[in-house]
Amino acid sequence: MHARAVTALTTGLLGTAALLLPATDVRAVDGTPPTVIAHRGGSAYAPENTLAAVDKAARLGAVWVENDVQRTRDGELVVLHDDSLRRTTDVERVFPGRAPWKVKDFTAADIAGLDAGSWFGAAYAGARVPTLKQYVRRVDLHRQKLLLELKNPELYPGIERDALKLLGNERWLDARHRNRLIVQSFSAASLRTVHELRPGVKTGFLGTPSVAELHAYAVFADQINPSYTSVSRAYVSAVHAFTGPHDKPLEVSTWTVDTADTARRVAGYGVDGIITDKPDVVRDALRE
Repeated sequence: MHARAVTALTTGLLGTAALLLPATDVRAVDGTPPTVIAHRGGSAYAPENTLAAVDKAARLGAVWVENDVQRTRDGELVVLHDDSLRRTTDVERVFPGRAPWKVKDFTAADIAGLDAGSWFGAAYAGARVPTLKQYVRRVDLHRQKLLLELKNPELYPGIERDALKLLGNERWLDARHRNRLIVQSFSAASLRTVHELRPGVKTGFLGTPSVAELHAYAVFADQINPSYTSVSRAYVSAVHAFTGPHDKPLEVSTWTVDTADTARRVAGYGVDGIITDKPDVVRDALRE
């Protein structure tokens, strides 16, 4: 059903039929269990967004991993969640006079020398902040799939083009990777740019647009990915009623779900994916 044709129908019917689905049903609307996506890698068990976290996710059987991409002062794309290096590296000790330690103020060489593992545990001392190139190669090594978040794109004008160029150079935009990559962001403008530059790339918007706004997002986003605290069975049904830019129903992946009870609840809503720091916990919950 086309987006324009379903807006009124969706809002009128969700309060009745949609609510009849059993809360214990852990299957999405097409009968497929939700995809389990390792948030920042296996980040409950290894330092987030590092290659060690990718490896841990692979050992836990996570087919999909999620990461965050930012850009250094000299244009290198690196995998880090915060726009500051302070929380997850020893940057304060190495560069004490360079507060507030923003990623955009440091070169790739500066960042490559930082310890990005000791904050998490002694076993990971010496882990590094990976470049995006290093990260996608490790994901490829494990034959995993990637949910790549463009983090804070307003801080890095042109990061969409930079990321797509790197992904293209690493052959992540070829036919072999077509179903192995999704680019997401909290920025609708950034996702529009990705879609305009590479219409074939699947995209996801992080947030919870109103049902009345979904038709606009369906032009450039294949997914609507809300926090689990804001998702409901009715909302998931509303999203599924819209057709995205690749002529398929919009999908929903919700974050960040780390308990079995929450995993079962959101799966019962019919979500397509569950983003989690603990992919083993969510996997086991969905198998019960």
